[in-house]
Amino acid sequence: MRADFTMMAGGKDEGDTEIGVVVETKPKTKRPPLYKVMILNDDFTPMEFVVMVLERFFGLSHAQAFELMLTVHKKGVAVVGVFSHEIAETKVAQVMDFAQRHQHPLQCTMEKE
Repeated sequence: MRADFTMMAGGKDEGDTEIGVVVETKPKTKRPPLYKVMILNDDFTPMEFVVMVLERFFGLSHAQAFELMLTVHKKGVAVVGVFSHEIAETKVAQVMDFAQRHQHPLQCTMEKE
């Protein structure tokens, strides 16, 4: 923050210069919105593949990935992480590309939190 100071003497000093304090403030910035990354259930992708995806792209332990895979299996969808827009978009693209390369129809999507 920058401030300019001048001296004050009865409103004006001897050189007829007005005196005051100028304070510059920075505008407040909002945090960027977050996005939920979700994996959707299908009847063809093996459960083991979903566990591998969760471990590889979302950094989950095997036990965490297995639990989340069961949630996807039972409920049809599960949030696997919450990220900034760019990171969420990258995760979705990585999962979709990986699934396609392994010929699985696994779907990964994102939506604003």
